[in-house]
Amino acid sequence: MNTEVKKLEKSMVEIKAVFDTEEWATAQEKALNKLAGSVKLDGFRKGHAPKNLIKAKIGAKALREQAVEEILSENYAKIFVDNNVTPVAQPTANIVKSTETELEVTFTCPVKPEFELGEYKGLEVKKAQVRVTKKDVEERLNDYQKQFAELVVKEEGTVEEGDTAVIDYEGFKDGVAFEGGKAENYSLEIGSHSFIPGFEEGLVGMAAGEEKEINLTFPKEYHAADLAGAEVVFKVKVHEIKAKVLPEIDDELAKDVNIEGVETLEQLQEKIKDQIRTMKKAEAENKFNEEVIKAVVANNTIDVPDAMVDSEVMNII
Repeated sequence: MNTEVKKLEKSMVEIKAVFDTEEWATAQEKALNKLAGSVKLDGFRKGHAPKNLIKAKIGAKALREQAVEEILSENYAKIFVDNNVTPVAQPTANIVKSTETELEVTFTCPVKPEFELGEYKGLEVKKAQVRVTKKDVEERLNDYQKQFAELVVKEEGTVEEGDTAVIDYEGFKDGVAFEGGKAENYSLEIGSHSFIPGFEEGLVGMAAGEEKEINLTFPKEYHAADLAGAEVVFKVKVHEIKAKVLPEIDDELAKDVNIEGVETLEQLQEKIKDQIRTMKKAEAENKFNEEVIKAVVANNTIDVPDAMVDSEVMNII
């Protein structure tokens, strides 16, 4: 067997394999012996007919197809190993010539791209400066304030944005209650957007003990096909309204946060600064590293084969 390697565009390689007459004849003989056992000719026991009759019965095309399978199963790995070709995806085989005395096969496959390393020193990439602002600290304190808020029953007034309404509700489509559309004593925070658009807005202005029907339309992309885009009616009753009462931002809140070594608001503020600074430093470092890599890649032209791109896409999926 003689082989010849040819480099193609897009990091593709073609290997031409030409098998000599003797090894091709041996492969055809093996193929004939393998197929002979399954050939039945009148007047002969299976597998005991003369080979020329068996060969005629099988046909030249089928015999050569089996012979190709035989010779490639023995030489497939050798073809790539001997030529130092490492495919990054399944090679494609093409029978160029197949006669009784000749066999020529080409293999086309993608390989890892070759490239010369471009400039990677002296790149102009700046690392962002890290600053912790007063606003950063205030936002974190506000988050803690909301976290430790208490819900207090409103004795008077109606449902407002930010309140929690304790409700009964049941949904109807064409006058028939639908599955999953009913609950009792359900606590719903107005503004949480946990229900379909319009439901929470429909509760605003209702008083404790009040009942109401809310006409809505389910979103077209709703996950339940029977409700997607459907017009429905929700019958709702408000049992109780709770307002969110925020704690003062003081030493007591600092203690409630329960961070080791923090007993006062001043200590909490310092701890928050340290936490935000650490987080921003990590973000700046990660972004800096990404920018460095982008700059290095920009100085290198690499002809990546489509098969490697497709493989990476599947890994991401």
